[in-house]
Amino acid sequence: MAASDRSARLLARLLATTGTAHFVAPGPFDAIVPRALPGDPRTWTYVSGAVELALAAGIALPRTRRASALLAAGFFTAVFPANVKMARDWRDRPGPLRKAAYARLPLQAPLVLWALKVSRDTQV
Repeated sequence: MAASDRSARLLARLLATTGTAHFVAPGPFDAIVPRALPGDPRTWTYVSGAVELALAAGIALPRTRRASALLAAGFFTAVFPANVKMARDWRDRPGPLRKAAYARLPLQAPLVLWALKVSRDTQV
């Protein structure tokens, strides 16, 4: 199996795992939905989980991998405000939790770059 294929499958697995978590344990995701979004946070949690599952499926299939990985890069960018909200909300939590929330902020960039690489490396 080529390295680019392994990378794509790993990205798909990450998205599938996170997407599933949105349905299995939605509470933590509800808490980081930015208040500026209209409606119930649970709806946004379920929508983002469904999007992650759809992206995972699209990346897992070579035929739709390029477009799905590109969409995943956009998705990772779009959910960044939730990470900012979490960091702000957790600024008074104990050190390890606060550090975990802050660590999520710079980790979003590698996810975007990873998805873009998977898109670029996909054979047409």
